Amino acid sequence: MDILMTGGRIKLICQIAMAFLFIFSAPCLAEQDYIDITNPSLRRIPIAIPLFRIMPQGQVNTQVSRNAPDLCAENLEFTGYFKILDRGAFLENPRESDITGSTTNFRNWTGIGAELLITGGIWINDGTLTMELRLFDTFKSQILLGKKYTAGKDKLKKVMRTFCNEVIYYLTGRQGIFDSDIAFVSTSSGNKEIYLCDFDGQNSRAFTHHKTITLFPAWSSDGKWIAYTSYARGKPDIFIKHLQEKRGFVIQNKGINITPAWVPGQFKLAATLSYEGDQDIYLLTGRGEKIKKLTNQWGIDTSPAWSPDGAKMAFVSNRSGTPQIYIKHINSGRVERLTFQGQYNTQPAWSPRGDKVSYSAREKSGEFNICVVGFDGRGPVRLTYKARDNESPSWSPDGSMIVFSSTREGPSRIYVMTAYGTDQRRLLTLPGQQTNPKWGNMDN
Repeated sequence: MDILMTGGRIKLICQIAMAFLFIFSAPCLAEQDYIDITNPSLRRIPIAIPLFRIMPQGQVNTQVSRNAPDLCAENLEFTGYFKILDRGAFLENPRESDITGSTTNFRNWTGIGAELLITGGIWINDGTLTMELRLFDTFKSQILLGKKYTAGKDKLKKVMRTFCNEVIYYLTGRQGIFDSDIAFVSTSSGNKEIYLCDFDGQNSRAFTHHKTITLFPAWSSDGKWIAYTSYARGKPDIFIKHLQEKRGFVIQNKGINITPAWVPGQFKLAATLSYEGDQDIYLLTGRGEKIKKLTNQWGIDTSPAWSPDGAKMAFVSNRSGTPQIYIKHINSGRVERLTFQGQYNTQPAWSPRGDKVSYSAREKSGEFNICVVGFDGRGPVRLTYKARDNESPSWSPDGSMIVFSSTREGPSRIYVMTAYGTDQRRLLTLPGQQTNPKWGNMDN
């Protein structure tokens, strides 16, 4: 079966002039849901990813042909959707056969338990990397997805992440997370600074260099801006910085300026200010100009978190005597209390689907755990247990995972888990402590 189809070509131009060429593809959505990410008892799908074939059109060393499927396997395994099968058990070697599937004996793959198969061909000419990649349903002996990519030879990781995003989109109907970044606070330099890393914890790098206390990173919905609080000018002010361009703004009202949260799809943000006395939440422009006051109640209101449509805002208030999470309906102004269990519930984060809010809850033992509650109050469900302090939950862009900080191994580190609390694992280890993670949207 040859999947080189006629059709439109889509060119994706990266910031460093890299281009991908998609010249063949299957339909965007599967005929059936292969993976239902809303199912809390999701079964991992066995998938075979053999070494890719070195194509005769050019030359490429065997290490590159091994690295590419390894990167593919690592990306897909990270999601928790797949069981990567051991290549030592394979009965067939697509590296020595037709990668299009025309000569593939799919019984050789179903016989070892593989339900999905990825094959690939790779070659390099004059510094240009070209890859043909295909996803098969082995039981149906059917191709599900085919893509061809052309890029600089140093962009292997980017190519594989792009293909893995396509695989996830086909199998789930939702975009993958492989182009997303995570911001967090780290004391690696001796001070609390904002750091960034890739979705899987790789490529960690410092974003701020204030050499003081820096907290509360928040991504704009287009992924181009980060707002955060820093004591760089002697008191807590909000800094708004563009990720690529050397420009930004500072919100430095009298008193504290903390916990920024961008309005979805707009260059506006909510933040906690105290220049009028009490800590209240205000709506601000992206430059820091005040638009209006969003809360006006005795006590402390802080930690705003927007619903995906921007119509509601979760926040923390002690108006009932202890810190609890409330929801404000922006158009009507109505405020409802969301959490009732426990005496200390903070750090709300709204799921991308808009149906749940995750938060940190202090137990009677004094330890903190991550909980999730329906925005209508149904629940809550605790996701972490007997693992010391677990705080600052933040959802992945597709809503399938939650990143959080935990002291379960001693110093605070960054961890991830599924949206249902399964498959909890450490994301990265750096000197010092890491806290307050925020999962950003896809790269733009």
